[in-house]
Amino acid sequence: MAKQKVIKADVLFNGKGKVENKYIVVEGKKIIDISDKKMKADFEGWVTPAFIDAHSHIGMDREGEPWTESETNDITNQILPLDNPIDSIYFDDRAFKDAVDFGVLYSCVVPGSGNLIGGQAMIIKNFGKNRDDAFMKAYGFKMALGFNPRSTTDWKGERSNTRMGVYALLEKKLDEVLIKQEKAEVTKDKKIIELKAKYKKKKINKKDFDTDKRIIEREFELGFTPEDKALLTLLSGEYTSKVHVHKDDDVLYLIHLAKKYKIKCTAEHTGDVFHKDIFDELAKNNIPVVYGPLGSVGYKVELKHAYYQNTLLLMQSKAFYGLMTDHPVIHTIALRDSLKFFMIQGMSEEDAISLITYKNAKILHIDDILGTVEPGKLASLVVWDKNPLQFGAFPKMVMAEGRVIRKK
Repeated sequence: MAKQKVIKADVLFNGKGKVENKYIVVEGKKIIDISDKKMKADFEGWVTPAFIDAHSHIGMDREGEPWTESETNDITNQILPLDNPIDSIYFDDRAFKDAVDFGVLYSCVVPGSGNLIGGQAMIIKNFGKNRDDAFMKAYGFKMALGFNPRSTTDWKGERSNTRMGVYALLEKKLDEVLIKQEKAEVTKDKKIIELKAKYKKKKINKKDFDTDKRIIEREFELGFTPEDKALLTLLSGEYTSKVHVHKDDDVLYLIHLAKKYKIKCTAEHTGDVFHKDIFDELAKNNIPVVYGPLGSVGYKVELKHAYYQNTLLLMQSKAFYGLMTDHPVIHTIALRDSLKFFMIQGMSEEDAISLITYKNAKILHIDDILGTVEPGKLASLVVWDKNPLQFGAFPKMVMAEGRVIRKK
């Protein structure tokens, strides 16, 4: 049996609420109990779940390296569903240490937004030593709409300088792979019908029937390229596409795209959305929002309405939303600082903490193991020296899946 660790939470932000004077018992990697009963504590302070950055390029765009070393975008094509961001991460990036120092223990890492489909989305542990140690879960794909994919006309592959052009290119590609799948299924079904007819007329025996059927099914599978298979996975709804989108009209196109192709997706950024009904439309269509980054410069036309006051519209809407840093657009450690823009508009402390714990975990489909402090969850916890929403707050202890990885 692993030795138990006890943390006394003078105040516990548990991911969904706020309680006082609780004792958190950790054994192995998990929380096994939360009690009112007094016991000797190994650590004491204000406690939160580990923070989760729902959209980041950490390790791909690295501290101390020139911009030419950035690996956030692959310029070879507009549609690259096979690209895996973990293949472009160096885990000696200083940003990982900084993230751990401030309790940001998990990130969903994605390629950049210069391509319609930039690659895959992967959830990693920021405290991992290397790629194998850090990998946690394949989440889905990274897509981009709006200005960014139409601004990369000097990159390789088929490109367009208009939104109508890039959207037509995207739908053409998706339609082509769906038609290819349908044709292959028709051919397969026809062959199996013919095979069944031969078997019924006793022209072949059961063993030959089973062998021929396996060959037909294998031929069907081999008819698709790796890229085809990745796109069909995207279209299957099995995984989620994180879709870069800022302006109202591009958000409405995303909703059209999701309806037409039954894509499971999230709206990433939405910084220039300044009408509450657009957020409500996303809610109506079950598309969560990963909002942000907040506090960055509006450096392009599609950010001209990206006011921090828009957080109030998001709060007043029916949308389900979490928060990102888009590191390095703002530093990973600024995830907690970004909560001020919601609290200025009247959000409670516990709801603010929930944005970067429970709600981000829910959006990333890891809320069964992370995001809240409760028995059975992974013991990824941060003990703060004061209220974590004060400017001067700093972790006294950071615990990652039951292991103390930093003490002040």
